[in-house]
Amino acid sequence: MNFLAHLYLSGNIPPVQVGNFIGDHVKGRDYEKYAPLIKQGILLHRKIDHFTDTHPVVKQSTQRLKERYGRYAGIVTDVFYDHFLGVNWDKYNDISLNKFVSQSHKVLLRHYFSLPAGVKRFLPFMVKSRRLETYATKEGIKKSLEIMANYSSLPHEAHWGLQQMELHYDAFNEEFLSFFHELRMMVDEELSLIEI
Repeated sequence: MNFLAHLYLSGNIPPVQVGNFIGDHVKGRDYEKYAPLIKQGILLHRKIDHFTDTHPVVKQSTQRLKERYGRYAGIVTDVFYDHFLGVNWDKYNDISLNKFVSQSHKVLLRHYFSLPAGVKRFLPFMVKSRRLETYATKEGIKKSLEIMANYSSLPHEAHWGLQQMELHYDAFNEEFLSFFHELRMMVDEELSLIEI
């Protein structure tokens, strides 16, 4: 799952949201340096990633992207799934995507000085462009894939990737809905163990 899903899957607990958001940028046991609830968010992020990476439905989605993305196909699937979360947002949340993104931005900016350096670098641009909100559009997904390719080793295949999403749009959406139902059940169980 990508940024939007990790923020959503934090049970509206701000420090858990922060940890869940920064999870990819905290390696090994470095999570122990953070406050307890941020630490819980980082560990939750890792559980979400493991559940996602090993799920047969996600593997089915990822298979369609292997031809040009190879070992990075799972990362692109994560981005696509954020798109389908945005598209299906009203099924999962009573507040609008716009309002949720604004609230998430406030939480992250309040914790700005405790964020890892890599997150500090991109967060202002993400907030200004409202990238999380643009995930709900195909153009927003294309732009995200282009940005990721420019700043990482992700192949420059955004145009092809978007073609695949459009070609298999209904299948990706159905796979997302099926998988996300199971993921939410797992996360709800994890969140119930967190002491606030």
